[in-house]
Amino acid sequence: MGTTAFRVIDAPTAPEDLVPGEDVPSVALRRLDTLWIQITGTLCNIQCAHCFISCGPANHDLEMMTRAQVKAYLDEARELGAKEYYFTGGEPFMHREAVEILGDAVAQGPTTVLTNAMLLRESTVERLAQRAKETGHELTFRVSLDGFDAATNDAIRGPGAFAQAFEGIKRLARHGFTPIVTATRTWECCGEKAMVAGFERMLKDAGVREVRLKILPSLRIGREKQRSRDYTPCERVTAKMMEGFDTANLICSTARIVTDRGVRVCPILVGAEDATMGQTLKESLGPYPLRHRACHTCYTNGAICSNATGAAQPGACSGTTSPKSP
Repeated sequence: MGTTAFRVIDAPTAPEDLVPGEDVPSVALRRLDTLWIQITGTLCNIQCAHCFISCGPANHDLEMMTRAQVKAYLDEARELGAKEYYFTGGEPFMHREAVEILGDAVAQGPTTVLTNAMLLRESTVERLAQRAKETGHELTFRVSLDGFDAATNDAIRGPGAFAQAFEGIKRLARHGFTPIVTATRTWECCGEKAMVAGFERMLKDAGVREVRLKILPSLRIGREKQRSRDYTPCERVTAKMMEGFDTANLICSTARIVTDRGVRVCPILVGAEDATMGQTLKESLGPYPLRHRACHTCYTNGAICSNATGAAQPGACSGTTSPKSP
């Protein structure tokens, strides 16, 4: 497996992966099932070496959303039939009103928050557990880690990141949460079984009662493009590829993401100005052309943004699965 020394890579938020030519298929929004909220924009407490939108403490390409902004989108999403809500960033718990905003969402339906767990205080987790209990809706924590110990994780996420995240996971476990650990595959496939086993041990050591692990493919934009490689010319989605393809496997067919700058098509392209669909959700209900090479990753791997865990998707390491599915 091996690790490399941590380094911060200067890279843009906006992807530079547009496909040339006219052979670009579009995907229609079937229905708005899921609303994603980019609650803290591109502001994060750490600078991961593989971050596909290059988040960090000084990245203000997308700013924090106010509680009022989020509440307006939650209300509109409910009117349009949305069933669940996902919060992401940046790091959501940098927001001073994160608990209140998550409380607003979980009162409406099942809610997931993507976090590095480094800023989770005992009181924060306790308040959110109580709020979820009051509403009767599930609140899920997706914890981003890229290794099961400091040696494997901190080469990507920075010195000290694992220790703080591990404490956050233990706090979640103490209050009855079963977090989903999300890891980007930055290791060679030959090391995958060892990585999965390591994550299982780590979660058991943290007191988590059920192992839930989601392994993601790399998105070769932002910092990841410079850390590993760019997309190749053949990594794109063509009209021919979409013949007979079930678009339900693409998040852009059932979801939208809201930011401080309006509505964008999906969490992967949240940094792309050309992915802006409007200022309101009603304005965002039209089709979107799959003109970014990053769309190829979604096409070949399926539901990479949702909470679904389980068998490895096409293009993943052969013969590996997440230990359990929710």
